Amino acid sequence: MKFYTQNGGKRPVRLSEKTRQFAYDSLNRKYGIDTLKTMSICLDDVDNFNELSVLKKYDLAIMRIAEKAPIRICEGEMLSGAATLGLAIKHTVPATYNGTPVCSSISHLTVDFETVLKEGVNSIKIKAEEAYEKYRTTEKEAFSKSCLNCIRAFELWHTRYLDALRDLPEYQANYDNLTRVPFEPAKSFYEAVQSLWFTFAFIRLCGNWPGIGRIDYLLGDYLKKDLASGKLTQDEAREILSHFFIKGCEWVNGQFIGSGDAQHYQNIVLAGIDENGKEVTNEVTYLVLDILEELGISDFPTTVRLNKNTDERLLRRVAEVMRYGGGILAVYNEDLITNALVKDGYDELEARNFANDGCWEVQIPGKTFFIYSPFDSLQILQQKTLCGYDASVDFANFEDLYKQYVSDLHNTVEAIFLDKQKNFAHSGVQAKDWRWAEQPPCTVVSLFEQGCIEKGLSYLEGGPIYNVNSPHIGGLADTVNSLYAIKKLIYDEKKLTFTQLLNILKSNWEGEEVLRQYVLNRYVYYGNDNDEVDEIAARLLSDFSDVCTSFNGKCGYRFPAGVSTFGRQLEWSTKRLASPHGRRSGEVLAANASPTPNTDKEGATAIIRSYCKADLSKLATGAALDIKLLPSSVEGEDGLQALIALMRGFVSLGGFFMQPDVVDAALLREAQAHPENYQTLSVRVSGWNARFVTLNKEWQDMVIEQNEH
Repeated sequence: MKFYTQNGGKRPVRLSEKTRQFAYDSLNRKYGIDTLKTMSICLDDVDNFNELSVLKKYDLAIMRIAEKAPIRICEGEMLSGAATLGLAIKHTVPATYNGTPVCSSISHLTVDFETVLKEGVNSIKIKAEEAYEKYRTTEKEAFSKSCLNCIRAFELWHTRYLDALRDLPEYQANYDNLTRVPFEPAKSFYEAVQSLWFTFAFIRLCGNWPGIGRIDYLLGDYLKKDLASGKLTQDEAREILSHFFIKGCEWVNGQFIGSGDAQHYQNIVLAGIDENGKEVTNEVTYLVLDILEELGISDFPTTVRLNKNTDERLLRRVAEVMRYGGGILAVYNEDLITNALVKDGYDELEARNFANDGCWEVQIPGKTFFIYSPFDSLQILQQKTLCGYDASVDFANFEDLYKQYVSDLHNTVEAIFLDKQKNFAHSGVQAKDWRWAEQPPCTVVSLFEQGCIEKGLSYLEGGPIYNVNSPHIGGLADTVNSLYAIKKLIYDEKKLTFTQLLNILKSNWEGEEVLRQYVLNRYVYYGNDNDEVDEIAARLLSDFSDVCTSFNGKCGYRFPAGVSTFGRQLEWSTKRLASPHGRRSGEVLAANASPTPNTDKEGATAIIRSYCKADLSKLATGAALDIKLLPSSVEGEDGLQALIALMRGFVSLGGFFMQPDVVDAALLREAQAHPENYQTLSVRVSGWNARFVTLNKEWQDMVIEQNEH
């Protein structure tokens, strides 16, 4: 069996042949196809269903899912529990009435697994019972009752698995291990991994896509204790933990062709410090890296927290895994991110505990409602500031143009604010406790977010401790390069008047190929360590951040700034006009905070330098930088040292989040032509990974173009 690499290297073998076969089956769609056999639970038999409240409909759906979802025990599995309803793969609660899903679901969050492991779900149940008594006869009674109903559903699902395992001698260890957890605190590493998996599986069985968070922080002490006592060996622990990752591939089915089949937001964060400043890196950190290296599983995009004191051993191990490609590993600069969160108003001890939202945007796990609001900054420049290239537009100097653009950015963010303000029954003045308007039910997620049960408010209604809506600027490099090209052509070199340039752009550069080539090739754009253009990017991000945070306190959300596209450059391309930096209308351009395709000429280090000239600590939810590396550039000891140096430079220069990917574009073209031979080949798309063959041709072409060197 083959687990593909982008560099042609042979992956090491540490796991048993039985476990490797389990991984091969899972990655090759065996369990994903099985999941599609039962898409949802039908509620058509419920009398007077339409007369029920939305919350009662939700509770009924969750209970029916717990009662009726198929129980699946995979051959040889060491962990039990499975999300076996196909509609959950499509991000919806998998219960229907008259063929229509009855409820939506939640993603972009990392739930409170720490309480589950240390205190058990029964502690959450006790808290829910106390809240129900507190809120009886109030408007919060229905939500409090829903919490208890969903816990009962979880208990029922747990009992069904115990019943299924009880009479299977070959799964006695699974049965024994599941008897206590997740309802009681985990006492061993095996129990902790089972508790984490079973809770995660139930949450996503109900249609939600949660992140995992800091898995080594969560599991490290359990493993350390078991290794010290001799209860487990490191090899045995690796086998157990590998089943967590393998079972996480249970939705791989190869049938949902589009933007990829591995983007369920189940991200993992490794290493870094804890709230007391103590380094977290432990045996679990290295076991995770072992498993990712051997199996190449891309369904858990993993980000390693680095700092200026990160141990050389960890950096080397990350580089060794990273160079296999597939985009599985990314890195955070935790020194800068902690600073960014403190600037945004978080206590420093809280900030040190950051993870992500299941993608890469930063949040405090188990305490945060998060949503982001993306927009295309290039369209704002073209359609708003330059009025669709109306020839009457003119600016006396570059500063006037820039100020008008920032004003248009302000209007865009204000529109986002006004839209989100609708989630509140009152707004417009500062208030400590906002009265939230009624939102769709999401109790299963709310159980595992601190604050919800106590407040009697759901995850969508202000329950979590932190409520964040982050405007995300997209197409950053395209906008910066456009502004720079205008500055050079009109104000510095005086080659054209504003009217002449607008007419050229309106005609899509028709008849102006010589000038277009001059603009494409003469100017040194963002991503090449050119201070003149990079200063525009830094200034723009600073001003954008100030615009966003100006809306803090005006409703119940924080409004920190971020930078992303998440592949939307495909969607946006059809609405983009010709660009001043030489691009024709409709071109697919820059991703995230990365350079416009084919403008970066000076290599990865120059890209990082351009990116880091901005004060990224003003972007509290993040700015993603994609770095594409040729397999030949990471070969041998020199290649490893180059990767290590790249990561150290990223930290020392003040980066935020970097997604390096080792990619062979020729191999991708081969996979495009012969997908049957490359079923498990993974690539980094944006905040997620995907098996390349599950991308449609448009997405494949975009990924290939971005990886041409």
